[in-house]
Amino acid sequence: MVLGLLLAGFSILYVPSYVEVARTVWTTDEQGHGPIILAVSLWLLYRHRHVLAALPVEPSLTFGLPLLVLGLVFYFLGRSQSFLGMEVGSQILLLCALTLCFLGKRALRLIWFPLFFLAFMTPLPEVLVSEVTAPLKSAVSTVSANMLYALGYPVSRAGVILNVGQYQLLVADACAGLNSMFTLEALGLLYMNLMQYTSVARNVTLSILVVPIAFGANVVRVMILVLVTYHYGDAAGQGFVHGFAGMVLFLVGLVLVLATDHVLGWIFKEPSTTPGRSQ
Repeated sequence: MVLGLLLAGFSILYVPSYVEVARTVWTTDEQGHGPIILAVSLWLLYRHRHVLAALPVEPSLTFGLPLLVLGLVFYFLGRSQSFLGMEVGSQILLLCALTLCFLGKRALRLIWFPLFFLAFMTPLPEVLVSEVTAPLKSAVSTVSANMLYALGYPVSRAGVILNVGQYQLLVADACAGLNSMFTLEALGLLYMNLMQYTSVARNVTLSILVVPIAFGANVVRVMILVLVTYHYGDAAGQGFVHGFAGMVLFLVGLVLVLATDHVLGWIFKEPSTTPGRSQ
C-alpha cells in the first residue's frame, strides 16, 4: 500500500513533466537522448533489485526528510516558473530522499549511480547551452576546416560556415554543441560503472578525458558531412548521411573511450580479482 501511494504521488508530480519533455525537448536533435538515458537508468536499478531487497531496512529520516523538502521546493519552483530543467531534475532529490526515508543509507549507496545518471536526461538551461555551444562550434569548425585543407580539399571557413567547392555548410548546435559532449560524458560514466573500476584516479582521469574525446568525435562528424557533400552533393549531405553521422559520432566516441581506457589500464593498475565484478 505504501509503495502504491508513493508511485501514485510520484506519477501525479512527474507524469506531466515527462509529457512536456517528450513533446518538446526530446524531439530535438540536441537532447533526443533523454529516453535512452531514462531506459538505462531503469535498467541499472533493475540490476540491483536482488541486492537491494536483501539489504536491512534502516530508515534515515535525519537526512531523508530535509532532502525531501528540498526536492519538493525545487519541483514547485521549476513548475511555477516554467523551468523545466529544475522541475525534472528535482526527481533525483526526491528519489534519493525516499530511498533514505524508507530503506536507508546502504540502499542509497547501492543505487546512487542510476539515480545520478538521470541528471543526463535533465534539460539543460538554454542560456548555458547557447553560451557554451558558440565557442565549441567555432573551435570544431576551425579544426575541421584546417584538417580538410591540409588534406588538399578546397575548404574555407567564415565563422561557423564551411565553404567546400560550390557548397556551404553551417555547423549547427547538434554537430558541435554542449549536449553531444554531455551525452558522450554519460556514455563514458556508464562504461566506468559497468566495468566497476576501483581506482579513483583512473575513473577521474577517464571522465575528464571524455571531454576532448567528445570534441574529437564532433570534428570527425563534421568532416564526414563536408566530405559527403563535396563528393556527392548537398542532397546527400543533408539526407540519410546527416542522421547517420550522428551515429558515427557516438561510435567514434565509444571507440576512443575504449582505447583511452586501455591506455589508462597500463598506468592505473587494477587488482587481479575484484569482489563483485560483473562477469
